[in-house]
Amino acid sequence: MAYCTEQNLIDRYSEDELIQLTDREGTGAINSQRLDDAIADASATIDSRLGGRYSLPISPVPLVLEKLACRLTMLNLYEQNRQMTDDLRKDREALLRELDGIGAGRISIGIDASGGKPASNNTAQISSGGNVFNRDDNSFI
Repeated sequence: MAYCTEQNLIDRYSEDELIQLTDREGTGAINSQRLDDAIADASATIDSRLGGRYSLPISPVPLVLEKLACRLTMLNLYEQNRQMTDDLRKDREALLRELDGIGAGRISIGIDASGGKPASNNTAQISSGGNVFNRDDNSFI
């Protein structure tokens, strides 16, 4: 399952940038197949990093995961075009560390491990072990 769409990428970046990164033939339009491949690669990377903690695919997609998928897709496109700079490589490494943090449970994406929203993020649970002494129990004295 894809964690972002072409429209998400257009909204976050621009159609012009996507055309520059996908249109090798010079048609002046987004090459949807090339873009879909980059989205699928990003989604597979996300699944591989989060699969140990969450039931896959994660649906509905949390906004933070959509954002990470969009950024990873763009980095994949830059890499395919051999336009990776040192800054983009560092950005990719930071993004992968963030995914690892989510997979390890150090960073929350607002859902529990089964994919549902947690009832609360900050609750204490108290349970009683029962009475040790009470008036009706004469076995201790």
